[in-house]
Amino acid sequence: MSIQWFPGHMAKARRQVEEKLKLVDIVFELLDARLPLSSRNPMIDDLVKHKPRLLLLTKCDLADERGNKAWLDFFHSQGMSALPVDAKTGKGVGQIQPASEKLLQPLFATREKKGIRSRQVRAMVLGIPNVGKSSLINRLAKRTAAVTGDRPGVTKAQQWIRIGKTMELLDTPGILWPKFDDSEVGLRLAASGAIKEEILPLEEVALYAVNYLSDRYPQFLAERYKLKDLSLSGVGLLTEIGKKRGCLQKGGEINFEKVAEILLNDLRSGRIGKVTMEMPGDWHSDGGVEADGQNDS
Repeated sequence: MSIQWFPGHMAKARRQVEEKLKLVDIVFELLDARLPLSSRNPMIDDLVKHKPRLLLLTKCDLADERGNKAWLDFFHSQGMSALPVDAKTGKGVGQIQPASEKLLQPLFATREKKGIRSRQVRAMVLGIPNVGKSSLINRLAKRTAAVTGDRPGVTKAQQWIRIGKTMELLDTPGILWPKFDDSEVGLRLAASGAIKEEILPLEEVALYAVNYLSDRYPQFLAERYKLKDLSLSGVGLLTEIGKKRGCLQKGGEINFEKVAEILLNDLRSGRIGKVTMEMPGDWHSDGGVEADGQNDS
C-alpha cells in the first residue's frame, strides 16, 4: 500500500525551510516519542545536511518508560543527541538550552575568534504535523506564541519567536514526505493522529491499533474495556469493545466506526495507558524501513 500525501502548502513549506536554514545555528527535529522513526521525515536529512541537530522526543508522557529508554539508547548509539520532552508538564524542556549550547560549542568558539561573544541560539523547529511543535514552543516561551490544535497541519506559516534573551526559534509548518511506501508507517502515523483521518479508513486504523495493543499491551485493553477473552481476533476484540461501550445499531449490529473512534481517542489521549507504538527492534526485523528512516526502495 502506497499512501500519497503531499498537499501544496507542504511543498511550499519545504522551499521555505531550505531558504531559512542559513539563518539558524541549529535544528530542533521533533519526533513523536511513541513512534520516533515512523515520525521522522526522511526529507529532513537532505534538507538539514550537516547543520547541528537536536532530536526532541515529544509527548514522552504518552509513551511507556521502557520505550523511551530504548529509543534514547538507540539514537545515542547512532551518534545523535536526543532528549525526551513533555510540553504539558515541562519535563525535559529545561535541558534543551544546555544541550543546544553543547552542540554549538564549535560555532561559539569560531565566533569568539572573530570577536563575537554572543551565545544566543537561533534554532529552527522541524517535524511532521501534530508532533507537538507549537505546544513545545509555547512552553519554552512561557506564553501562547504559537497556535496549537489537535488536528494535523495547524501551523501554516513560519514565524520567529524569542525565548528570553538566549534563544530565538523559527517555527515551521509540519512537513510530511510525498508518500508512505511502507503501509505500517502510515498506519502508525494514522493511529497516533499525525495524518488526517480521511487518508486511511478509520476502521482499518483501529484494527491495526487493537492488534498491536493485544500483542504488546494486552493488560491495557483488559483494564480499559473490561475484556476477559484477549485471545480473540482483532475484529473480535473490536466487537467486544463495542458491546462494552454500547456501540450498537438497529438489529444489534456493532457500529464499528463508533468503536474505532473510541479506541483511537483513548489511544491518542493516553487514557488507555502509556503506549509506545514501535520499538527499535521492529525496524531491524520487519525489513520495511532502514534505521535512518529511509525506505529500502
